[in-house]
Amino acid sequence: MTLTDTLTASLEDYLEAIFHIISEKQGVRPKDIAERLGVSNASVTGALRALADKEMIRYAPYDVIALTAAGKTMAEDVIRRHEVLHDFFVKVLAVDDKEADEAACRMEHSISGMILERFVRFVEFVEVCPRGGSKWIAGFGYHCDQGATPENCDRCISTALEEFRRRVEQGGKKVRTSVKMKDLKPGQKGKVLKISAQGAANKRLVEMGVTVGSVIEVERVAPLGDPVDIKVKGYHLSLRKNEAEGIEIELL
Repeated sequence: MTLTDTLTASLEDYLEAIFHIISEKQGVRPKDIAERLGVSNASVTGALRALADKEMIRYAPYDVIALTAAGKTMAEDVIRRHEVLHDFFVKVLAVDDKEADEAACRMEHSISGMILERFVRFVEFVEVCPRGGSKWIAGFGYHCDQGATPENCDRCISTALEEFRRRVEQGGKKVRTSVKMKDLKPGQKGKVLKISAQGAANKRLVEMGVTVGSVIEVERVAPLGDPVDIKVKGYHLSLRKNEAEGIEIELL
């Protein structure tokens, strides 16, 4: 049984909304939830009581709502499922961002943990596999929009052959761009090549999903470079500057 087996889809939506509002405003009141979800105040009150009964939140009328440790963990799980699905629809199926978000909202409540991890691994595979990558995904999007015609296929094959010839002329080696994670800018992503951290620091990175071969996307870098907010395997994490210094990345 997973954490999310204890909540209905509706309560998961409330928990997710509470988490996002707290992240944005540092605090949340019932009216904030009602506005975000487009529901009545009475519906919010009922949901808050149910979440409090399940010890997911600390709630009392006219007071600020807070997530418990269990509530925060569950909210993060719901958000991760949403974002993994959204990324798959956008990065692999070339679906429009808004439509991908709506589909993820509907599917996030029922997907199993095993299938979710397959989505994560497939997205990473497509991004790093020499036969995949961003160009392959863009080609799939074009195929969906324009259809498979002999002319389109011929153009794609010609482009691929030209790239292959250039690689052969360069000795058949792919030029690999390696940088420290601390030097990546928001929006850049890459594959982890090496982790220099030792002991407890290395254990913490592994527990967070930062392992050799994993794909990392930088979301935000603080003004002085500490911390660095990243996304890996659907999780949002914050790394200290010294942790980011010890991670070598191959740009994608």
